[in-house]
Amino acid sequence: MNNTVICPGSFDPVTLGHIDIIKRASKMFDKVIVAVLVNMSKTPSFSTEERIAFLKETLGDLDNIEIVGFSGLLADYARERGAKAVVKGLRAMSDFEYEFQMALTNKKLNPELDTVFLTSDSQYMYLSSSMVKQVASLGGDISSFVPASIHAQVYERLKTGTRKELLK
Repeated sequence: MNNTVICPGSFDPVTLGHIDIIKRASKMFDKVIVAVLVNMSKTPSFSTEERIAFLKETLGDLDNIEIVGFSGLLADYARERGAKAVVKGLRAMSDFEYEFQMALTNKKLNPELDTVFLTSDSQYMYLSSSMVKQVASLGGDISSFVPASIHAQVYERLKTGTRKELLK
């Protein structure tokens, strides 16, 4: 039985909440493809290569994880990779509404593809990449939001990059 799933996201930057969901999925499934999305409608703070490197740095000890860059339709990519499900983390009801719509769309595009929702650990329910960016841009402490191994790189980029833009 194929027990491969995809855990997609922008991971810009990766947070401890993302890591929690991915690690939990890795215990449930034989293989987890962490797909770093290239979203043409957004301007990321970190390149796709940087986000992949951050994930590899943080998840390198898990042997059933593959971290890749990805663009296009998730339903098509899942079919190409032989994945039978998508794993998504949910923080609140507002997440569910959007993710449910995406799950139904993916199911319509790829009837073989299911979506598995994992609820966020309570300590991460408020946490988002956007929140990390906002706190760092104002010089706040993000050490309890992002993995320690990438904290310095993330903080310096977000603090410096955002402040420069704000001063314009």
